[in-house]
Amino acid sequence: MSELLNDLEELAEELSAPADTLILFHRNPDADAVGSAFALRRVMEELGSRAFCVCSDEVPAHLRFLCEEQQQSVLNDAIPEDFSVGRIVSVDTASVAQLGSLAELYADRVDVMIDHHESGEPYGARCYIRAGAAATGEIIFDLVKKLASEERIEIDEETCRALYAAISGDTGCFRYSNVTAKTHLRAAELVASGIDCADINHRLFEGWTMEQLRARSAAISNMEVFADGRVGVVTFPYALKAALGLEDHHLDALVDIPRSLLGVQIAICIRQPAPEGKFRVSVRASVDYNVAELCAKFDGGGHARAAGCTVFASDINEAMQRIVSAIDVSRLF
Repeated sequence: MSELLNDLEELAEELSAPADTLILFHRNPDADAVGSAFALRRVMEELGSRAFCVCSDEVPAHLRFLCEEQQQSVLNDAIPEDFSVGRIVSVDTASVAQLGSLAELYADRVDVMIDHHESGEPYGARCYIRAGAAATGEIIFDLVKKLASEERIEIDEETCRALYAAISGDTGCFRYSNVTAKTHLRAAELVASGIDCADINHRLFEGWTMEQLRARSAAISNMEVFADGRVGVVTFPYALKAALGLEDHHLDALVDIPRSLLGVQIAICIRQPAPEGKFRVSVRASVDYNVAELCAKFDGGGHARAAGCTVFASDINEAMQRIVSAIDVSRLF
């Protein structure tokens, strides 16, 4: 049974005692996961602990600028041999399933869970969950500010850069409905620290590789619309990925393609990582429609406007039909 931490004071106390600390974050990591994890690593080190960030998947190339000076790899076998795990913290990971292959090793050993997702399954011995936060990076930002105000740590440029990337990444460069006035105020403080926010946002949202551009071109060709143009779906089967010589990380953010089409209220990306009938689904809503509830029908979850799940089907068309059929399109008219 997980115990909920009520405030930052309790969270700070959980993290204060020096100990070799393993920081876990979710598979297929995004900017919020990577930025939050490595900002927290800096916090732990300032508090006198050794810390190491671990994920079931390597950090994508476009996010390595957030961690390459601290770690060359985040895979479990990269943990230093003399690292004696005394504390395990997870960040931005709403359920055990999102730990991927790390779940078997660490799921029942997580001491502190820090997250911002509205739907999830608390699994840490103690959990600090702030569903109203636009990103886990906002929680870590507040923790950093608290500890700095108590003169327990100093805030350096590397921490500020990681936190800005975390917040910008999960808000779509401050374009999504999860953005609040406090989100902008936190970002303003980080910008005032002197970081190059233009460079960070370019890396996150504009620096496409040739492989990513090929993926986006193919995705546009595969886009379909339903419900009189209110639902847009992009599909990316394994055969297409293999034919174009692409890897999974080249397919990130393809859900933004149907989301950008005028008239689309619910955007969906369905991709097939491997030949078997397992399909990863990302869903975004631009209207008041809870897509976390939609994804929960397939044992997924997330936020009201941004969620995901895994669908098992014979082929990608069946997966698409199952997802589209689960949408209550009457609510879109």
